[in-house]
Amino acid sequence: MTTIWKVVVYAAAVLTVVGVSRAAAQTAAPTVAATRAIGTVQSISGNNFALKTDQGVTYDVTVQDGAKVLRLEPGQTSLSSAVPMPLTNVQSGDRVLASGNPGSAEHTILASMVIAIKKEDVQAKQQQELQAWTSRGVGGLVASVDPAAGTVSLKVASTGGTKTVTVQTSKSTQILRYAADSVKFDDAKPSTLDVIKPGDQLLARGTRSPDGNSITADAIVSGAFHNLSGVISAINTAQNTITLKDATTKQNFTVKITPDSQLRKLDPQMARMLAARMKAEGTGGAETASAGGGGEQGGQGGEGRGRGFGRGGRFGGGGGGDLSEVIARAPAVTLADLQKGDAVMIVSTAGDGGGQVSAIQLVAGVEPILEAAPTASLPAWDVGGGGGGDAGGDASQ
Repeated sequence: MTTIWKVVVYAAAVLTVVGVSRAAAQTAAPTVAATRAIGTVQSISGNNFALKTDQGVTYDVTVQDGAKVLRLEPGQTSLSSAVPMPLTNVQSGDRVLASGNPGSAEHTILASMVIAIKKEDVQAKQQQELQAWTSRGVGGLVASVDPAAGTVSLKVASTGGTKTVTVQTSKSTQILRYAADSVKFDDAKPSTLDVIKPGDQLLARGTRSPDGNSITADAIVSGAFHNLSGVISAINTAQNTITLKDATTKQNFTVKITPDSQLRKLDPQMARMLAARMKAEGTGGAETASAGGGGEQGGQGGEGRGRGFGRGGRFGGGGGGDLSEVIARAPAVTLADLQKGDAVMIVSTAGDGGGQVSAIQLVAGVEPILEAAPTASLPAWDVGGGGGGDAGGDASQ
């Protein structure tokens, strides 16, 4: 399983929990007082706990005598299934809705109600979501969209080359779209098919047809991402940014390094090996490369098939080894480890169109690769928000 599959599925579970908490807040609204906050418990002492919201604001919550403390299971949208529990069962890492009167200081709550979703319940939900997306999911590049018919045509890379998979949606299909400058699944917003464009990345979860050529989706998420490669021209450690000129478009980009950005550095020997393989394969695998370097995954025991560099330096079908796995094994680095003049390959958010983007994944130590193919790029879907190919394979049929 590629790293991005795990990231996306984890985020999907978080999104579910956030939605549950918000639904619980709405359900509880008639009985709460002036202040409420939803977030994650950071620390707890007696009847006081620190609650950090998803917006980064920390509330000091004091649970009043006689307050209702309820436990809600992930996926529930009504308090009818919530059960009482002692405050002592609330722990760091739990998702909590606290509501009550405001305290005397800013960002304080005298809570008359606490609704908690336990951390271990979230983890169990994540595992269920993980199983659903890996066994019933497919990801690739959008070839065409027909909003009237409710279908999306995907180019999906598989062991035999690129194939087309038709994604069929219905009124009950959950359609989400990544925010322009966020790599978090829980920042994805409800969307519509007409927003999806050819070239976008799309991940669908649902029921596959026996031949694997179509999927009836119960959920899809799409987004647009940048593939960048070039030499770092400036580093601003105070603002956590790097600047480079993309080798393909010749456009200057300022790339924000966020806490969610994954930074890796290839071993020199590995980088030289990948560059040599790319030269040896020449233009082979170009069609698969253009589909985002998929590779069928999950079928026949869940083994990820090998991929190699295709035309233009993109890591496509045809060769041994999986670039996503190579990157996952590469040592993690920080912004402080990078220097002006280093060659990097980046997958970033779409940004605002002004050259300001956030890094999803940055790989350094790629000088041999860019020397062999100056326009080389990472497989976008593998690192940008999807399955990187045909996930589930035979197992989902």
